[in-house]
Amino acid sequence: MIGAAPAKINLALVVGPVRGDGKHEVVTLLQRIDLGDRVTVEPARETTVTGFEADTIVRTALARLDGARGWRVHIEKHVPIAAGLGGGSSDAATTLRLANAQLARPLGSTALHELAAEVGADVPFFLHDGPQIATGDGTVLEPVELPQDFAVLLLLPEGAEKTSTADVYAAFDRGDGAHGFAERAAALRAAVASARRPRDLAALPPNDLAASPLAAELRAHGAFRAEVSGAGPALYGLFTRLDDARRARRALGHLGRTWITVPAWYG
Repeated sequence: MIGAAPAKINLALVVGPVRGDGKHEVVTLLQRIDLGDRVTVEPARETTVTGFEADTIVRTALARLDGARGWRVHIEKHVPIAAGLGGGSSDAATTLRLANAQLARPLGSTALHELAAEVGADVPFFLHDGPQIATGDGTVLEPVELPQDFAVLLLLPEGAEKTSTADVYAAFDRGDGAHGFAERAAALRAAVASARRPRDLAALPPNDLAASPLAAELRAHGAFRAEVSGAGPALYGLFTRLDDARRARRALGHLGRTWITVPAWYG
């Protein structure tokens, strides 16, 4: 079986205090985009994963689904690795979905969600359609209605090195970032509730975890919202018109790798 494994952007990310389980409380608005990988999953004698050198999360997902069964997985990569775009989590979710569909007794949607949550915080999101607000440790999802008629310019800065997500959160904890969490979370929900047009998304609070001066460059070239996605280092700019995104790409292409894409409702 073959399936799409779309990337995501965090349209907003609000981070709170450390929970009792050692994870952070978060409220984040997740949007699937049309840039994605392509995953093929077939039964086999033993599990092999090709096309993606960092395949640990995919293997972990398959082992939790049915550790006694082998699978042949091939991932055609298009999403940049370790960029804050959820590529690995999406690969794992798509692999789970395709493998589960081929079991004699497939798991139901609730059980599959719970299994995905054990694999990684972003994994369950890719099992559900449409934009979602994720809360708790990021695995509790609620669907939301958002305008989807905008273009997305992704920018992965030249020479950018991925800082581990754990280190990014550690840096957050060294500051006073968790202060005012409830107020920022409420502002996120209020902005979502009042979003009727794409430009309304500009009212979303900024990313608590990561920032970049290149967001100002994206805004200067027409983006109505520009932020780092997740823990970075990739940034996104939202544009009302595809032609505006293309012009910004031509102007900013010297800063790093770029992609133009659009929102996607499902994988």
